[in-house]
Amino acid sequence: MITSSQNPKIKLARALLGRPKERLEAGAFVMDGVRLVEEAVISNWGFVFVLYDDSLSERGMVLVESLKSRGIEVEMISSSLMTSLSGTGTPQGILAVLELAQLPIPNLPNFLLILDQIRDPGNLGTLLRTADAAGAQAVLLPPETTDAFAPKVVRAGMGAHFRLPIHSKTWEEIEQISKSANLQVFLADMGGLSCWETDLRQPLALVIGGEAQGASQPARKLANKQISIPMEGGAESLNAAVAGSILMFEIVRQRK
Repeated sequence: MITSSQNPKIKLARALLGRPKERLEAGAFVMDGVRLVEEAVISNWGFVFVLYDDSLSERGMVLVESLKSRGIEVEMISSSLMTSLSGTGTPQGILAVLELAQLPIPNLPNFLLILDQIRDPGNLGTLLRTADAAGAQAVLLPPETTDAFAPKVVRAGMGAHFRLPIHSKTWEEIEQISKSANLQVFLADMGGLSCWETDLRQPLALVIGGEAQGASQPARKLANKQISIPMEGGAESLNAAVAGSILMFEIVRQRK
C-alpha cells in the first residue's frame, strides 16, 4: 500500500490535477470514479496506472480485478491520500491516470461544435457531454477556452472524452477545417435569426461563445450566420451550456 505523499505515482497524479502544461508534458490526465473508469475500459483507452483505497465499493473492486487481469498497473493507497487527490468531497475510492490521446476528426464532418472562450469547467464538460449525445462529430477548442482534460471538465463530461474527438486549435486551423469540409458556420448570438426559422440540416459548425463576454472577434469573423433561441420570459440570456444544448438538439430535431 502507498502511504507516502512523496511516492512518484502520487506526485504525478497531483501534478496532473493542476495545470494543463503538466498534462501536456506528461501526456496524461486524471479521472476519478467507478463509472468513468468503466467508460475508459469499454473504450479501450490507454491506462498509465490506477489507484484505489479501502472505501471502494464492491462494484469498484470487481473493476479493479478486471483492470489487473488486463495487465494494468493497480495499487492501493491510504484513504487520506485518496481524499487529498480527489476533487470531490466524497471520493469514490478509485482514481486513474490515463494517456492523453485524441480521437481523429472525420475527413468530411457535417456537424462540428466550436466552444469559444468557455472558461467554466462545468459548462465545458456539460457541452462535451451534450455534443456526444447529439452526435457532433468533433469539438474544436480555440485559444482562451478551458482545458478539456482538466479534472472538473472530465467529470462533467461523463465519458464524452472517450467517444468524441476534442481538439485544441488556432483560429486559422479552425477556419481551414471549416472550409475544407464546406461547412456553414453558425454563431449563437441573441441578435441572430431564430433557430426555429433557420435551416440547420446543412453541413455546419456551431459556435458557442463564452459565459461573460460572448463570442470573440475571430469567432464573429469566421461565422457566416448568427442564430438565436427565442425566449418568452424576462431573462436576458441563457447559460452557455443550456444554450448550446438547446441549439445542438434543434440540429438533431431538424435532421430527423
